[in-house]
Amino acid sequence: MYEDSWYNLVPDHTHKRNPSIPQTGHRRRESLLQQPHGSKQPDTVEPLEELLEELETPIEPPEATLSRRAKSYSDFYHVVRAQLSKDATAKKRRKKAKERTLDALMVEKLGDSVRRQTPAQLESLGDELIEASQQEYLIYRDQLEMTERHLDTLITDTNSALDLLTSLADSFRAVESQTSSFQAQCDDLLSEERRLQKLADEVGTDLHYYAYLDGVTRRLNAPGASRLVNHESFGEIMTNLDACIAFMVDHPDYRDAESYLARYQSLLTKALHLLEVGFTSHLDRISSDLSKQIAATQSDSARHALAYGRFEEMVLEVDGLVANAQRVIRSCYDQLGNPVPGQTFDYYSNTAVNIFSSYWDVRDRDLRPITQHDLEVFRKDIKEINAETACRNFIKQCYERSYDEATIFSRIFSVEPQYNMDPQSAYAALKTQQKALVHAANIAPIATTLQSVLQTSELQTVCNLLGWMTNEYLLLEYDEEETQYSIYCHDLTARLLIEHMWPLTDNAFEAEVIKSISKATVSPESLKIASVVNGVASSNAHPITKRALELLAMYDQAMPKERSSSPVVFRIVNETILAMQRAESRLKSTKAANPDPDPDLFMIKNLLILKNGLVSLEIGDVRSHPAAMQHFSQIWDTLSPQNWMGLFRGILGGSLSLGLWSSAASASPASNRKALPARNQAPVEQDANEKLDELLRQSIYAFTQRWGTLINAARSGKHGAKSLVATEKELDEKLLTAFGGQPEVVAKLKEAIQINAQAQKEMKAEKGTR
Repeated sequence: MYEDSWYNLVPDHTHKRNPSIPQTGHRRRESLLQQPHGSKQPDTVEPLEELLEELETPIEPPEATLSRRAKSYSDFYHVVRAQLSKDATAKKRRKKAKERTLDALMVEKLGDSVRRQTPAQLESLGDELIEASQQEYLIYRDQLEMTERHLDTLITDTNSALDLLTSLADSFRAVESQTSSFQAQCDDLLSEERRLQKLADEVGTDLHYYAYLDGVTRRLNAPGASRLVNHESFGEIMTNLDACIAFMVDHPDYRDAESYLARYQSLLTKALHLLEVGFTSHLDRISSDLSKQIAATQSDSARHALAYGRFEEMVLEVDGLVANAQRVIRSCYDQLGNPVPGQTFDYYSNTAVNIFSSYWDVRDRDLRPITQHDLEVFRKDIKEINAETACRNFIKQCYERSYDEATIFSRIFSVEPQYNMDPQSAYAALKTQQKALVHAANIAPIATTLQSVLQTSELQTVCNLLGWMTNEYLLLEYDEEETQYSIYCHDLTARLLIEHMWPLTDNAFEAEVIKSISKATVSPESLKIASVVNGVASSNAHPITKRALELLAMYDQAMPKERSSSPVVFRIVNETILAMQRAESRLKSTKAANPDPDPDLFMIKNLLILKNGLVSLEIGDVRSHPAAMQHFSQIWDTLSPQNWMGLFRGILGGSLSLGLWSSAASASPASNRKALPARNQAPVEQDANEKLDELLRQSIYAFTQRWGTLINAARSGKHGAKSLVATEKELDEKLLTAFGGQPEVVAKLKEAIQINAQAQKEMKAEKGTR
């Protein structure tokens, strides 16, 4: 705004002097102590004392300095005030220096010199002194006057600026007041424009769903409409048809909505039919070329390359057709084949099922030479090797081909159907396609081929095959990594076992139980108890018991532990018990005083062998219907020998019946009363394991009671009774023959006999006291 130089501008003051007064300048005056020129000077001059004299500070304008520019009036005031303070300090300094100079000179008799001055000179000197003394104040006065002028200029400019800003503010307020109404009107116009635009868009959108009908009708009914399925624009047609159908369904109150809905649905059916025909024709063209090449090729590797690699390449060549087919499939199924509910689900699912059917027809026809070759190899292996190995190789071959088919299917249709019981799922749609070709949803060809061989094979072969399938595909090693192929084979094997192989195996076991246990012939030689061979406890068991153990072992080998409580196990145990009861009745029918073998010992021996077999196979809950797996304690813990004294006394005293001596015998009377079934209550499900324990207790009680009576008679010396030594010897011989190499069983039976004998003795003593 202003130059910086005016703040330190010092004007040039020219002091006008009187011309009559001589100019003395700054020449140093003569000392008043100097002698007159006429006087005679002495010869010797005494030295004067040295004067301490300071140089007189010249009086001159202060040095120009660049002061800080004032930003406002208050800043300028502080700057001037600071400068004046500096000048006052410098003035005091000069005054003190002058006083010190005068003191140093020690001027005396100044009045004589002053008296010699003329009045004119004195006046001139006075003016000079006044001017010299006021020189500094005159400079300050000039600076203040100049500052005042500049401040007045700043105030004037500031006032004019304030006036201008005030006028501008008034103008802006006037403009604002004038434009407020205009802005409100503009806002109203914009709101109305948006409303009209939205309304126009809605009307245009709704109109589009009506106007689209004529155009799409002409396109789908045109002579070359079948070629549309090979282009991506066909997918846009189906998308628009879906949107139009959804709009008509959501707005049934619109004009002619029902009529337009029917016409759009008809056009969608027409479009899907065009796609189905186009895809089927594409597959037929590929099949006509590829099937001949496969039939003419004898190499397995070349057939595999043609059937899978070349087929996939030829199908995916027409990418527009495949993309449209994938869009139809994914409109009704997700990636895993689960149904996707929607308004057009039925239309798309029907087309998808038809496309699947056409695809599997072509694949089954093209791969028939390969399928026939696999069957021929399977039959050849049965004759040359054995049925088990042939079945294993056939299962592996079918799994590999099924996995290859599943891979191609997922790449073509972009869906991987998983096992699903929903009838609307892709798995259910594929399961209806029962062809000779094996795929993820069609494992019946494997089961049919295996059943035709296994039905005439031995039961052990069937169990070995099922055990191999379980260990190979269902159970993974701890260091084995899961792959896509292993997961696929796991699912395929699970369905094959559950749906086909396990029912086949159960039927085979049923037939074997009837043949070797239920209808087995019991010869007199088989009823005798021979000595144990090589310390094997089951070596002298009855042949029926041995066969039952073999069947239980085979079933445990073929089935997982979760199926150990199946009806087959119940049937084996129950039929074996019935067979042993028939044999016991046959032994008791002789009515000999000392039968050989002992019927009760015969039952104990065989029932213990059967019980040990169940325990070793970890089969605890053997019911007539499958139930949850339950663990059971060991045989002797189950029989509870620590309670036998009370049980024997109760049975002998008539307070406890032999039929109630089961698992409920150890319960309290109150719980027994609560356990009584009501008249209308359903019968308790029979447990073969509990039945086995009950029969074992009954046989042990009968055996220990008879031998306890014999031992008491021998001890009492009863007439006609054998001696105690002979009785004990005979007992040892029978026990060692039946349970050779099992001292723990012999010891427990002897302990039970002693307990029974003691109970009989106590009961007899009680009756004598009465």
